[in-house]
Amino acid sequence: MRAICPVCFHHCALEEGQTGLCRARKNVGGRVVCDNYGKLTSMALDPVEKKPLARFYPGSYLLSVGSYGCNLRCPFCQNSDISMAGAEAETVFFPAEELVARACALQSRGNIGLAFTYNEPLVGYEYVRDCAELIHAAGMKNVLITNGTVCEGPLEELLPHIDAMNVDLKGFSQTFYDFVGGDFESVRRTIALSAPRCHVEVTTLVIPGENDTDEDMEAIGAWIASVDMSIPLHISRFFPQYRLCDRSPTPVQTIYRLRDIAAKHLRYVYTGNC
Repeated sequence: MRAICPVCFHHCALEEGQTGLCRARKNVGGRVVCDNYGKLTSMALDPVEKKPLARFYPGSYLLSVGSYGCNLRCPFCQNSDISMAGAEAETVFFPAEELVARACALQSRGNIGLAFTYNEPLVGYEYVRDCAELIHAAGMKNVLITNGTVCEGPLEELLPHIDAMNVDLKGFSQTFYDFVGGDFESVRRTIALSAPRCHVEVTTLVIPGENDTDEDMEAIGAWIASVDMSIPLHISRFFPQYRLCDRSPTPVQTIYRLRDIAAKHLRYVYTGNC
């Protein structure tokens, strides 16, 4: 029986046993399920600033975990070995209870909770939800590092359990989102719905010749400010990655120029990879 995935705008129509574009969700018995549930490819105790989160418990740490799969196709992805992988990825299975126990055991090292990151965590939102509920019960925090390409239903299910997120706002037009296989409006909706409910920061990776004009950053800064001018924006420098190795790194002076433009609209603007 064919089933429609409800998680993102792709709404993959999957036959029995078929996996969606994200390579993490699968039709099993007429239901689209999270096929990467609890299957972790990566785990590290990271500084919160590395997420990046500049204004959420600075100086603390998060047990950061990732699986495989992604619902975008960014040609500059820095984690393509797992984000573009499927079930063939090398994983270790962690039940939610076991992962939460690991997070709790690391409190003595400054850990304040879990960060779901590295690949796109929302393609496996059920695992995020189950772990997040347990983390809150243990009095700790949940952080989501996401491309924001998710439908309203799954997002609303998760938001009561999320304390902070960093959302990639990759560009400011559907034309740019066509470049990465995404949906511009989905991302803007995620930021707008989440900002009143949890701590939100935004990251834009600046790629030469793609989204590096003054007009691009003027639009990004003004729109974020229309949601909340206190939302921190991280403007990050591009380095050649994955399938976009024909570009030079973003000039540092470009990042600083765009920072100054964004700062006309926003209280907190940070530069990254400079």
